[in-house]
Amino acid sequence: MADMALNSSSWQPIYRILLATALLLMVAHVIVYISFGVALIPFPFDYDQAEGFELNNAILLAEGGCPYCDNDVYPFYASGYAPFYHILMVPFVWMFGPQFWYGRLLLFLATLITAGAIWYAVWRAEKHVWVGAVAGMAFLASNFIYHIGPMLRQHLLMVMFETLAVVAVTIALSRDDKGHRRWWLVVTFAMLLFAGYTKQLAYSTCLAVGIWLFLRNPRMAITYSLGLIAIAGAIFGWAMVVTDGQWWINIISSNQNEYITEQFVGLLTLFVELHWTMLLLALLVAGWEFYFARVSAYSVWFVASLLSTIGAGKWGAGDSYFATTLVAACILAGIFVARSLNGNWTIAKSHPWHEIASRITLPMGLLGSVGMLLFVIYGMTVVKLPTSGVYEPIANAFGVEPKPAHRYPFYDAADWTVGYAVTGHFPSQADYEAGWEIVEQVRNTDGIVVSEDAGFVIQAGREVVTNPVQLRNLWENDLYDPTDLMALIENQDIGLIIRRADLFPLPILVAMDTHFVLDEVIEMNGFAYELWIPRE
Repeated sequence: MADMALNSSSWQPIYRILLATALLLMVAHVIVYISFGVALIPFPFDYDQAEGFELNNAILLAEGGCPYCDNDVYPFYASGYAPFYHILMVPFVWMFGPQFWYGRLLLFLATLITAGAIWYAVWRAEKHVWVGAVAGMAFLASNFIYHIGPMLRQHLLMVMFETLAVVAVTIALSRDDKGHRRWWLVVTFAMLLFAGYTKQLAYSTCLAVGIWLFLRNPRMAITYSLGLIAIAGAIFGWAMVVTDGQWWINIISSNQNEYITEQFVGLLTLFVELHWTMLLLALLVAGWEFYFARVSAYSVWFVASLLSTIGAGKWGAGDSYFATTLVAACILAGIFVARSLNGNWTIAKSHPWHEIASRITLPMGLLGSVGMLLFVIYGMTVVKLPTSGVYEPIANAFGVEPKPAHRYPFYDAADWTVGYAVTGHFPSQADYEAGWEIVEQVRNTDGIVVSEDAGFVIQAGREVVTNPVQLRNLWENDLYDPTDLMALIENQDIGLIIRRADLFPLPILVAMDTHFVLDEVIEMNGFAYELWIPRE
């Protein structure tokens, strides 16, 4: 297709202004993101309810314990998350003891690596350094990523492995040397294995890579896919044996949660409202490739991951389920701009429109400038800003205040919806003091301590008893018998119960209300932590 190259176009000055504006906006977003990471990583308590239980999985593995065993017996603890993230934390547990900071640091670094992989994917496809940089930072700029990026949660580590796998498979099939090609395919499927054993949601990326590879080389796709299935299956079988079948119950059965259509619709709507610019550019590239040209791995990945977001409607799911789609969208959006600047919108020679298209001249400078304008609009859409601490003067200067739905000193351009992570504020000195006050209460308690946030118990050097959400999921699937835990509550063998959101199974909550009484409420991180003691 004929083109008007940017260098000979009157659009060059406009594009440069838009590029500079987009870079400034993205750098500002990244600074806020890094600031949040620096503030949150050393915080020694749960910032999000499940962080402490993720850490406890690593502690159990470091001690040779089992995070996937019988929930019906004391300490009534098991996890519904795959183990690879927790295994990565084990050396840190050995070196530093139980701490939150290294788990958060691993995830924070994973998001930076993902952003770097996005940059590399765009650069490798179209050789535009600054467009790739804008696309990579656009991932970090997202409200969805900001909220969970520095947390001790495994989802974005899975996303990193997924991204590396897709980039690696594109490299593999570009190699003429069979040895290099095999090496990169091994890297690809190793990343998929790591992603799947970080979190089960990686199945969509496994399918996308397998489908794209099959379109290019069926024999290669079948060979390496069967290898992945064999290795993953062997690990699964080994886990079934060593846990006496509890692995299936905790990893598979416990995740069959109630589906909430309202939650999915709300999250999808919010995702589109915040990221419509990236999604539009991604859809244009994917649509072009599917109809006019050779389809790329990124387009197949984008479609597969977008379809998989339907899982965000499950109880317990959230905005993180859209992170993989966002990565694919950022890569394709960057490719749209860079491809326009290079004049590389080509139509396959076998396509019936090839002859007609070859005579058409497209204003590539205009297309590249419009694409970069959409990045600018995106940067102005995904605004988030703490309104306390070092950012308070900035927030005051711009008249930024938290929205009524947000209980923290933090402004978020997104409106609240079910499943959205309403986080992002920086922990305060008052939060530190409140956390240590609760820890002191745990230390001074005779008997068992049960807490919805495991961090207090971990910091007190006590054993973590129960995993409320896991028990609730199992109970609702008729896979958990609460009899023994209820007996401890009724006999008041438990000395302290720390409640925050009442995520336990209903029979446990009824027993707590019957045999325990509220003693004190301590505010931390915007939550009211209720300390319940045995009723006299």
